[in-house]
Amino acid sequence: MIIQDYIKEHKILAQGAMGTYYSIKAQSEEEMSEIANFSNPRKIQEIHEEYIEAGANLLITNTFSANTVSLQNEWANVKECIQKGIQIAKAAISHKKKSNQELFLAGDIGPIPENGERTREENLNEYKKICDIFIEEKLSVILFETFSEISYIKELAVYIKEKAPEIFLITNLCVNKNGYTLAGMNGKRLLEELADIKEIDVCGLNCGVGSGHIYQLVLEMQELLKKKYIMIAPNAGYPEQLQNRMVFLNNAGYFAENMKRMSQMNLAILGGCCGTTPKHIELLRKEMDDTPAHIEKNKTMDECILKERSITVKKNVFLEKLRSGKKVVAVELDPPYDGNDEKIMECAHILGNMNVDMITIADSPMGRSRVDSILMSVKIASETGMPVMPHLSCRDKNMIAMRSGIIGGYVNKIRNLLLVTGDPVPSEQRIATTSVFDYHSIRLMEFVKEMNQEHFLEDPIVYGGALNYGRGKIENVIARIEKKIQAGASYFLTQPIYAKEDIERIRQIKECVDTKILCGIMPLVSYRNANFIKNEMTGIHVPDEIVERYRPDMSKEEAEWVGANIASEIIEKLSPYADGYYFMLPFNRVSLMDKIEIK
Repeated sequence: MIIQDYIKEHKILAQGAMGTYYSIKAQSEEEMSEIANFSNPRKIQEIHEEYIEAGANLLITNTFSANTVSLQNEWANVKECIQKGIQIAKAAISHKKKSNQELFLAGDIGPIPENGERTREENLNEYKKICDIFIEEKLSVILFETFSEISYIKELAVYIKEKAPEIFLITNLCVNKNGYTLAGMNGKRLLEELADIKEIDVCGLNCGVGSGHIYQLVLEMQELLKKKYIMIAPNAGYPEQLQNRMVFLNNAGYFAENMKRMSQMNLAILGGCCGTTPKHIELLRKEMDDTPAHIEKNKTMDECILKERSITVKKNVFLEKLRSGKKVVAVELDPPYDGNDEKIMECAHILGNMNVDMITIADSPMGRSRVDSILMSVKIASETGMPVMPHLSCRDKNMIAMRSGIIGGYVNKIRNLLLVTGDPVPSEQRIATTSVFDYHSIRLMEFVKEMNQEHFLEDPIVYGGALNYGRGKIENVIARIEKKIQAGASYFLTQPIYAKEDIERIRQIKECVDTKILCGIMPLVSYRNANFIKNEMTGIHVPDEIVERYRPDMSKEEAEWVGANIASEIIEKLSPYADGYYFMLPFNRVSLMDKIEIK
């Protein structure tokens, strides 16, 4: 019987944890269970067999962390690890399966850790290669588990079903006690999105919380249970430290009692995650209600959930002007390296008396520490009344600090942000300073989009992104812009523009993408400054003819006028395509604004 038919007549019981149980069996927390596919395959097979004997009928391959990042290994070795994991599980099924027993095998895929040095495309391609192995090995089930967001899953679900429509696809999220994922997203809302993806057969929750907390979360999912087959696989509980080891309490009875209550709900698959053992699964098998889940496949989630209350969204003045077709002007100020803010506050007050729509504050540009961009923006806004847009870089803060900073800015009336991945830490500082990169810019945008939907619906944060117009093929640049738009970006700010070919690229982008672009304008203020930007700043193309308009012996005033004139000329050329201008003034020289003609 295929699993699609079996699930219509029975609940399915998945095996418990592999990683934590292997640590107990091998008496070692140092070796990942996936490595044991090579070093101790017999022990891995024994664990699978114990779960079969305990009553599990959905086996899960020992491949959760089998990826090049987690294993810190080449793809060829990762591929072999996955293949061995499949072979071991199949051997266990062959050895233990009884004639009248239905056993199914799921290829297990955990999230590939992300960092700023690895692109989303690289991760997506690796996910696809992992899926290809399970398809080639003719597994009937693929299981994604412990995911914190669903962008990869959305694409991979389509990819899998196009290659192998017969695959039974399960996708599980990991949430905390409050129902939020590690990426700060509401798990229930993400499950509702997964439920409307036709390629996904089952969605649910695993890991993160124990059976008591996950029971409370399931109680809030009653409408979802009518729409989609749901899988629940909580941890045994919460680990405690004992003699330098993290251990789970021996609470199989408590786990089985909670899971019994959940089995009486409209759940399709039950199982266990970290800390669960064959004993947990054995007791669960004895206690669980085998009544199959019943779903109403023709319903959409919109019909299953209550309509959102009527909400009036507060208008954002900056965004409204952008959308009206009027050109906006944003000016960037670099916050100080120390506690002396007199200069930047003086500049902010000057800009307040000019035709400037927004002051933007850089977030430690060039990877060198400066005053926090959000805190600096709050002070500027409170003392000048000017609209502010702090930049927020992914480089320096983990998810917790990022969320705290955004909420802190929000309660201080910050409603505009520029979300960027961030410049890398300078090489000479990397021994003492490490980058964080829990997010890249698109994931950070998705995170803020989630916060808007969850917390700031009536007065949302409006955010923009960086447009690196010169990065590779124009179609790749456009594809990245479209991903940022999908993640909620309302506008884009570019690097400084000088060259004719870069103006042409802006024109091409505007023709292909319906979005608002603030073109970067940086008036060069000396011969030395022009050469520095030309030779030291990656991503900025300064033609020789621009540099040649400066002389080493120019006075400060003379050089500023040359820079202002060049900026005015570039603005005129950009005028048909620009929705506004983003001024980066060297050394915060706001007096330049009076010398530049803005059209």
